[in-house]
Amino acid sequence: MASILDTLSNHLDAGMLSQLTSRLGANQDNTSRAIAAAVPLLLGALAKNASNPEGAERLHQALTRDHDGSVLDQPATITDNQRVNDGQAILGHILGDRRPVAEQGISQASGLDISKVGPLLAMLAPVVLGAVGRTRAKEKLDSQGLARVLGQERADIGSRAPGVLGAVGRLLDRDQDGSPLNDISGMLGGLFGRH
Repeated sequence: MASILDTLSNHLDAGMLSQLTSRLGANQDNTSRAIAAAVPLLLGALAKNASNPEGAERLHQALTRDHDGSVLDQPATITDNQRVNDGQAILGHILGDRRPVAEQGISQASGLDISKVGPLLAMLAPVVLGAVGRTRAKEKLDSQGLARVLGQERADIGSRAPGVLGAVGRLLDRDQDGSPLNDISGMLGGLFGRH
């Protein structure tokens, strides 16, 4: 089974990078680095949310209902207003009150202006959920299987970019202050191979 991160890296190609950069009015290198920070952050947050049975069941139901992976076959729609609005709602569920800290960390890690990080996350969130949803459907995963796959994904991120996993974990820890992502931008290159 291909990893969710691999699925995402295949879909977050040069064309999509250009589309996202244009929508944001940003520098392409900064956008690329922000994507490389945001995707493992979002996957890590999903894995954390699914690490207990109730969270895994809620995620499983949301994927079954709304995220079958079709967004991956419609790259031109990721910057549509409705898709971005959906992404904002998704971020509320995934990151909750840690969203401002996450945005600050991604901005510091990537050099992308913080005012552009929130919109980028909102565009990426449906894509990330689409990739998870496609894996769920293809592998016929129940909520326990989904939690297991996301846990494996988190471990894979840790092995491909040592240090990222710990930083993501600290960022998502509700008792932490500060932005642990601010010094890991150099560790992100192995995730998408663009740096």
